[in-house]
Formats: sequence, C-alpha cells, structure tokens
Amino acid sequence: MKATVATLSAVLSAVLVMLTGCGSTGGTGDKGYVSSSGVISVVAVKDRVKLNALGGETLDGTSWSLADHLGKPVVVNVWASWCPPCRAEADDVSAAAKQLGSRASFVGLNIRDPRRADALAFERTHESTYPSLYDPSGTLLLAFRGTLPPNALPSTVVIDSQGRVAAIVLGPLPSATTLVDLVGDVEK
Repeated sequence: MKATVATLSAVLSAVLVMLTGCGSTGGTGDKGYVSSSGVISVVAVKDRVKLNALGGETLDGTSWSLADHLGKPVVVNVWASWCPPCRAEADDVSAAAKQLGSRASFVGLNIRDPRRADALAFERTHESTYPSLYDPSGTLLLAFRGTLPPNALPSTVVIDSQGRVAAIVLGPLPSATTLVDLVGDVEK
C-alpha cells in the first residue's frame, strides 16, 4: 500500500508540475485557470478512492446527486462558459454522452460562471443532453480534493459504479472516442 500511495503521489506531483509549466501551451487565463493538453490518468481498481458526496442544484433548478446515479459509470465534466478549452471540448463531451447512452450517467459541473444565463446558453450551443450542476463559487470542487487541482479547466472525471475515481482527464478531451473508451475500460 505504501508503494501505491507513493506512486500515486509521484504521478500527481508530475501532473501538477506540468500544469504549472503550461504557459506556452495554454497558460493561465484572466479568469484564473490553467489549461493542459488532455493529460489522462487511469487509476487501478485497487487504488481507487471513493469520491466525497457530490450533488447540488442543476442549471435548470432541479436537484442532482451522485448517489442516485451509482451502479454504472458516471462522467463529471468540469467547465465554465468563459473557458476557451471548455468550449473546444464541449462537442466531444456531448458526442460521447450520446454514444454511451444509458451505459453511463453524465453531469457537468459548471464553476465560476457568475450568470446562470451564460452557462445555459453554452449548453444550448453545444447541444448538451445531460444536466450540469451550477456552482458559481466552485465549492463543489471540494468533492474532488486530492484528485483535481482547483484551477484545472476543463477537467473530466470518470467515476466507477461504486463511486470511486477511475480516470481523470486534465485539460480538454483529445476526442469523444477517448472518453467512450475510458468509460468502456471502467465498465470491465
């Protein structure tokens, strides 16, 4: 177990170093985010950690809870309407959600958007078929403490059927196929 924790710690440290040094590939924006180039980390089953409770109010005002969607993989996509890499990957996330259908649940986590109307317009533009939690303060990211850096936008987390973090993509998804394949690997 000690070696596993040390290995995971080393991987996360390397990812954080890459994120802080990405000024030439995406850099920091005026809004305080750091873009990356879609760094993918897959967590071995024996090393997966249960995610803290995640839930809240969606953009359309309904309630959403991770606990209600366990039993199959859940994909959480962290985004903001003002984030250029988020806009770049949005169609791929929507395409993956459509391809996977009922095999996985999807939820967006809209953070730091001061106006709900901007986030709703983003969803309409990208034909999002899944709900997004509205989190203008970014406090829902605390559920991912130790998993996601608080300023990594966009980020995508694949949660296994038991509520454990199984895969993480820091930065924009390389493609819809990448996400479909990650979910397929988690289903096994």
